[in-house]
Amino acid sequence: MSETAVAPDPTVKPAVVRGEDGRDRCAWGAGDPEYRRYHDEEWGTPLHGDRELFEKLSLEGFQAGLSWITILRRRPAFREAFHDFDAHRVAEFGPADVAALMQNAAIIRNRAKIEATISNARLVLELSRERPGALDELLWSFAPSAHARPADFDSVPAVTPESTAMSKALRARGFRFVGPTTMYALMQSTGMVDDHVAGCWRSATER
Repeated sequence: MSETAVAPDPTVKPAVVRGEDGRDRCAWGAGDPEYRRYHDEEWGTPLHGDRELFEKLSLEGFQAGLSWITILRRRPAFREAFHDFDAHRVAEFGPADVAALMQNAAIIRNRAKIEATISNARLVLELSRERPGALDELLWSFAPSAHARPADFDSVPAVTPESTAMSKALRARGFRFVGPTTMYALMQSTGMVDDHVAGCWRSATER
């Protein structure tokens, strides 16, 4: 009895895609040039520093309900509008600054997210008064001690016990737009977890 060839299922998307440079990448990071740069240089790479983490915290909040590529393409405008996410300067924003930001078509004009970023900046300053680097220390305290590399994107969680605990801790301090799903995205983007799938060239690099 001869074997019958089975045609590939067109609805099943590959976990990795080979780029023109010969590198296999997570499929989401293989197309758009900005996504590719972000995938290769930032996503899953450990990030430290209160300013850097405040920026990521803010951008992840703005991303809620939107695609991340929308945020990446507008990141230069966000950095300009929020003074490179200097918490001291953002914390001083008042109603006139909010009104101006609501007229800035280069960013995401969502009043709740803008006001949350300002409020969160003030909370970051409260943390830093306790000791410099306190935001970094707080966020990284929730990084899991071990994390299994996903075989494909069906294996990547949206929420974990650690991201839920991080969200709860931040909310208890008054932070906004820090839900468990948003915090897991933060953990991925800052290298607290490494979710480059098996077979991606980044999965073979040292962190």
